[in-house]
Amino acid sequence: MERNYEICGMRILLIAATKFEIELFLVDNKEVDKLITGVGVPATLYHLQKKLQQKEYDLVIQAGIAGTFHHAIELGEVVLVKQDTFADIGMEEQKNFKTIFDAGFAEKDAFPFSDGWLVNPNNHFQLSSLRQAKAITVNKVSDSMLQKQQAILHFSPEIESMEGAALHYVCLQENIPFLQIRSISNAVGERDKSRWKIKEAIEHLNKELAGLVNTLLLQKSK
Repeated sequence: MERNYEICGMRILLIAATKFEIELFLVDNKEVDKLITGVGVPATLYHLQKKLQQKEYDLVIQAGIAGTFHHAIELGEVVLVKQDTFADIGMEEQKNFKTIFDAGFAEKDAFPFSDGWLVNPNNHFQLSSLRQAKAITVNKVSDSMLQKQQAILHFSPEIESMEGAALHYVCLQENIPFLQIRSISNAVGERDKSRWKIKEAIEHLNKELAGLVNTLLLQKSK
């Protein structure tokens, strides 16, 4: 069933790095405004900011797949990201990594950061029973054990993506409500794609995305 998002009274922009991550949702939701940003932080920052200059939205939803650091989060599980940050902006010397906050080049609580994190303050989380996760955003996905250990040491993250913090950064700066929804396709550091669950992750992502959007629209119409 197609839904007209303007008629329902909520202007939603759905963004994703790649089209195939949200294709299943778009089959039955052709009316939703969508934006395929491309992979990575620079593309997401640019295209999202440009889109927001062209039209006003009540909510931006970013949907995509992600890797997990924890066995407690199963492959195919869908989570909502509560906080995210740029995890590879900093300095590395003799295998020791320092963030720009640790090195004194930026203040941890300078807006839009809170203790070095980009925290989603919105109450839309109350409408979903999905697990809330702590995420990091990286520019390089690899099988490097050192990179993984550095991430765990500095951030204690649960998942990672290549675009999430860009969403948080732009929407916090522009004061636009947002949600980041991710489905787990692989374990962080696992580059053997035969062990990934991309198909299952995308199926679960689109199912939960549809349910989340319908819940938001019903809540808005009350």
